[in-house]
Amino acid sequence: MNPIQSRLQAHTPLILDGALATELERKGCDLNDSLWSAKILIEQPELIQQVHLDYFQAGADCATTASYQTTIDGFAEKGYTKEEAIELMKRSVTLAKEACEQFWQDETHRKERTKPFVAGSVGPFGAYLSDGSEYKGNYGLTEQALIDFHRPRIQALVEAGADILACETIPCLIEAIAIAKLLQDEFSGVYAWITFSAKDGQHISEGDLLRDCVQALEPYEQIAAVGVNCTPPQYMSSLIQEMKKGTSKPIVVYPNSGELYDPEEKVWSGDTSHHTFGECAQQWYKDGAQIIGGCCRTTPEDITDILKQATS
Repeated sequence: MNPIQSRLQAHTPLILDGALATELERKGCDLNDSLWSAKILIEQPELIQQVHLDYFQAGADCATTASYQTTIDGFAEKGYTKEEAIELMKRSVTLAKEACEQFWQDETHRKERTKPFVAGSVGPFGAYLSDGSEYKGNYGLTEQALIDFHRPRIQALVEAGADILACETIPCLIEAIAIAKLLQDEFSGVYAWITFSAKDGQHISEGDLLRDCVQALEPYEQIAAVGVNCTPPQYMSSLIQEMKKGTSKPIVVYPNSGELYDPEEKVWSGDTSHHTFGECAQQWYKDGAQIIGGCCRTTPEDITDILKQATS
């Protein structure tokens, strides 16, 4: 059964979590590394579990695993074997599921909430490059090369028990189609959402119209939802309208805080005081988004705000 459709029947809107990496930084972690948050899977996995728990307590229905930047090649460059890399990918799911079980032990939560679920994060090829390519695309890779790149991590996340895959910050249509074909051909019964990074209110990062991209994914039944993430919030309403022109699938949005990221210096800048996430989320829900959360620089407080506003 499509897990998104079953969840939406029980609870609309569906509330995702927020940023993982920047929450880990707030807890004192140094993520200035090519592995980014995946580094903490090795060093302090208990902090990842705590962040997942923080988001569940804030109101999130879903935890997104710390596997965005986990790849066989990325770990190999740090001296880890393929087997060790796969175990670390699986650990990301285990930590999220353990946080879910810890949260669900509270009888109050069982009375008031639907049990949360776990989305295995599948970052784009550009994340492995660690140079901001997830906001540009133009990798110069074939569809088959992208299929081969994504296969091991998807296999690991599925084997570890992820409830769904979150294929996120995808900058180019060829990569989205590669993932959709991989699931269709090799992972029967496994569902995913695919969210693109966008550069304005109409186009994904590589330049294609978003409506054309979601329309291209329409025939793939295992793509349970489509949307946009890690994109400034001011573009969301326009992007939702564009997606509605090309898809009948549920629409998912989880923008960043609105600050600007410098991938070379790895720093954020800008002012977000002109909006609250909750107010924005209420509008996105009215626009047609059914699954809403936050990406980089958002916090558990933002998720609580989304929950209060979007469901009011």
